[in-house]
Amino acid sequence: MTKQINKKILFSILIFISLILVSAFIIEYRLNHEPCKLCLYERVPYFLSILLIIKMLFIKKYVRVTLLILFLVFAISSALAFYHFGIEQGFFSESLACTTGDLSKTLSKEELLLQLKQNSISCKDVSFRILGLSLAAINTIFSLILSVIFIRLFIYYGKN
Repeated sequence: MTKQINKKILFSILIFISLILVSAFIIEYRLNHEPCKLCLYERVPYFLSILLIIKMLFIKKYVRVTLLILFLVFAISSALAFYHFGIEQGFFSESLACTTGDLSKTLSKEELLLQLKQNSISCKDVSFRILGLSLAAINTIFSLILSVIFIRLFIYYGKN
């Protein structure tokens, strides 16, 4: 692949990832579907990848290493999204990250009871579907595809 093709591919991926994030915010704020904590965590790789792709487009150093990092980011994103999908399907039980609030502060008994009474969004409840698929399932598919694309770009970078 020539460097020009890589630039076009990277720009296309950047647009695609941006559309994914914009869609997530539209679903959350316009359609009023509150995300669970895992849904919020699943956005982090997309934000990180936008920064890394912009870095590659403007700063030509360490492109191959950045492609490898992007592959790892989306491989981890795939695992996180699959875990979320597994919780939705009942393959895995909900983790503490889904059911509790801020674990960094110590809570009194009263604060803990108040937090448990609040309506928190469960990671196993699917509130929004596209073509019958939950957003976690769609994210699993997209993350897998992006990880394959980035590993291929890594392998073939500089060849030809």
